[in-house]
Amino acid sequence: MENWDEVRTAYQVARMGTVSGAAEVLGVHHATVIRHIDAIEARLGVKLFQRHARGYTPTEAGLDLLRVAQATDDQFSQLVGRLKGVGDDVSGELVVTSLESLAPLVVPVLGAFQRKHSGLIVRYLTGARLFRLEYGEAHVAIRAGRVPDQPDNVVQPFIDQEVGLYASRGYVARRGMLKGPEDLKNHQFVGSDDENSRAPFYIWLRQNVPPEAISFRCSDTYSAGHAVRAGAGIGFVSRWAAARDPDLVEMLPAEEEWAGKLWLVTHVDLHRTPKVQSFLKFLKQAAREWEV
Repeated sequence: MENWDEVRTAYQVARMGTVSGAAEVLGVHHATVIRHIDAIEARLGVKLFQRHARGYTPTEAGLDLLRVAQATDDQFSQLVGRLKGVGDDVSGELVVTSLESLAPLVVPVLGAFQRKHSGLIVRYLTGARLFRLEYGEAHVAIRAGRVPDQPDNVVQPFIDQEVGLYASRGYVARRGMLKGPEDLKNHQFVGSDDENSRAPFYIWLRQNVPPEAISFRCSDTYSAGHAVRAGAGIGFVSRWAAARDPDLVEMLPAEEEWAGKLWLVTHVDLHRTPKVQSFLKFLKQAAREWEV
């Protein structure tokens, strides 16, 4: 793209959602913003935004541009910091993604990190889909399961995701405790709606519990944990969360094969930025207190 000013303008419009907001951030007149948007759309031959009364909403093409522009902006900020000899600047946006079930652990860390860096805007994205780091969708991804193998990513082992098999006190009052592995068929379980889930604890559940006994199924572990707490059946809950919930009763001793790995993933282009390195260090330190 020969005109970075237009790309930067489109990036800020996508971030702010309005022409006036982008104009204020860029320090230009709103007419300049409109002219840049019209020019880049004409040059690319696609609509980057849907115009409406409340502002501008990025189209799919606009979101693609936003991701690339964000990654480029981060890399440029890193270069400016090196040229100016500023090695510890932590500002702008920090985008972190993880499974929703990790939110009770990750959100307090993000809040504490933001308090240390007043110029930081935190975006915390949760969900099962893999956010594309190469397009700038996130700076840091906390991922579970097998070692992530996407190209151009830096992968570091983080912590073990320890889980246990629990039920609510209400369930135990109705159905009793598990008397051992031979009693599994006589109880109800909360499991995954994905019959091909690779989570090690759900693999164990499929191998040891009759399908008809898995009577409550969820699309994510966060919802499954709530189902267990609501008395829908016996299910897997992180040991960290269970230790802080007096209504949960452990039904069987935890087995090593239930545990999974968590990984810290960053893109190679942004891995060494002061913002990413500072957050990774802060997160690892905080994770030491996550033990049960």
